[in-house]
Amino acid sequence: MSAGVGVSVVIPLRWEDDEELEDMTAYLRFLVGVVREVVVVDGSPGPLFEGHGRAWRGLGLRHLRPRPDWACANGKVAGVRTGVAAAVCERVVVADDDVRYDRRSLERVADRLDRAHLVRPQNYFDPLPWHAVWDTGRTLLNRSLGHDYPGTFGLRRSALLGIGGYDGNTLFENLELIRTVRAAGGVEARAADVYVRRRPPRTARFWSQRRRQAYDDTAQPARMALFLSLVPLMGAAARRSPLLLAAGAGAVVLLAEAGRRRAGGTEVFPARASLAAPLWVLERAVLSWPAFAAWLSGAGVPYAGSRLTVAAHAPRLLRRRWGGALPLRAPRSGEADLLVGAVAEGADG
Repeated sequence: MSAGVGVSVVIPLRWEDDEELEDMTAYLRFLVGVVREVVVVDGSPGPLFEGHGRAWRGLGLRHLRPRPDWACANGKVAGVRTGVAAAVCERVVVADDDVRYDRRSLERVADRLDRAHLVRPQNYFDPLPWHAVWDTGRTLLNRSLGHDYPGTFGLRRSALLGIGGYDGNTLFENLELIRTVRAAGGVEARAADVYVRRRPPRTARFWSQRRRQAYDDTAQPARMALFLSLVPLMGAAARRSPLLLAAGAGAVVLLAEAGRRRAGGTEVFPARASLAAPLWVLERAVLSWPAFAAWLSGAGVPYAGSRLTVAAHAPRLLRRRWGGALPLRAPRSGEADLLVGAVAEGADG
């Protein structure tokens, strides 16, 4: 077990090819040198899993299969639960396979876990191909109105095990995790000033995510209603005066720019991303209609060989599950990191 930042880093992944293997191996080598433990939960097909084991042998990490008894439609959730249960540290950083922490961001997430059950940092894309600039417009708008949804969280191991995990048959699994922790009385820290680099997806994957991400908004009715209203509103504005459309686009740019300037964001977000925000809004306004139709019909959207109909459960339903109880103890400020047994605990008890 290497000395360094007192966290376990859990990386759930499932690859169909090894195009990113060299980059991931270099990143894992870095992580092993700066954190207490690295756990890779690998749901890749057999030959790829075995190849990863050979590539990562000797790095000093743990390479696991997802637990079969926690299998679910959204395989990432099974990977997260497996990795967190297997972790030896109380403070755990869960990160998608495209997230790239540095030591400073790991330290800052670990520090905030002394006072919270869940820490939500801020991702930014680097490098920035055109589609990453486009999607950063969404990030900036989220920041201006609240907080973005990153591909990484800091978690207290005891908190996730204490609530028995979270529903793995949801599409927007990050929102489901956040809402589940809150419903159980957990403390969330929104760390808009903790920036964690993220590699952009391939262009083909970017396109494949468009409708799925629009479906995520079915878990946020007010947001969905807003986007559904935009197409008819834009049509009415265009008929009345094109200047109204230009004014609306300008307002979106200003809103995105407010998000870019929040908490030192100008250091990682380029100004051109604010200019791209109206294009993202137009995309979401158009795609919200087929997403809403898929939700209304019960058809859902395809995901990893299955179809998911629930983006995330409503907070009131999750609170009802807990019956108003608050099973999570609020962490104390400055509480020391706790080492726990490496033997995986059942998270359903």
